[in-house]
Amino acid sequence: MIPAIRNLLLFNQPCRDAWVKRMSEMIPAGSRVLDVGAGSCPYRRLFVHCEYRTQDFEKLQPEQLRGHQGYGSVDYVGDICAIPVADASFDVILCTEVLEHLPEPIRAVTEFGRIVRPGGKILITAPLGSGLHQEPYHFYGGYTPYWYQRFLAEAGFDDIQIVPNRGYFSFYGQESVRCALLLAPWKGGRRLLWLPVWCLGLPWCLCVPLLARFWDRAGWERTFTVGYHVSARRR
Repeated sequence: MIPAIRNLLLFNQPCRDAWVKRMSEMIPAGSRVLDVGAGSCPYRRLFVHCEYRTQDFEKLQPEQLRGHQGYGSVDYVGDICAIPVADASFDVILCTEVLEHLPEPIRAVTEFGRIVRPGGKILITAPLGSGLHQEPYHFYGGYTPYWYQRFLAEAGFDDIQIVPNRGYFSFYGQESVRCALLLAPWKGGRRLLWLPVWCLGLPWCLCVPLLARFWDRAGWERTFTVGYHVSARRR
């Protein structure tokens, strides 16, 4: 799929990337940043003005990581709940699409609270709803605002800002595109039998993601989103 069209129809990753970029631009030059669960390190370029470090457990296959090119340069390999750094040694922790893959996510955010200096920030994204991915390391279906409010506060954070990554209609629109791709007749097999139905439904599958932007803005359904973007300050 052409990148510009993909970003228009499949909003999740582009919106998340844009949020991380906005947050990175607010971080003072020279700040110490730790990207936990960094994987292929897609955000390294956003923190060239900082002292950027990475952590990961490095147990996934290359094709399971973003870009399908394997891990980036990881500074700390091991358990996210026991990172070998001193207390209050980082100004910012970045944790994107990681919490759902942790057996003990509450222990992880407690560890984040240990590592971030007082007044420092934590930046988190995680899904509210998603299909299985990066198996067998997918343990939770999603995180609600109430989870962040309770467990980030217990880990020593305040000023907790929670922003939904679009709304229900955008999520539905994105899944309609996924449906069209899963049933694509060029994949062969029994899908060829559905070719007439697929052709009839394709215009709808492509129009819904565009219309969803306006439907979400109307505020008709605010109880479902693909995920949340969360920032908080260490007390």
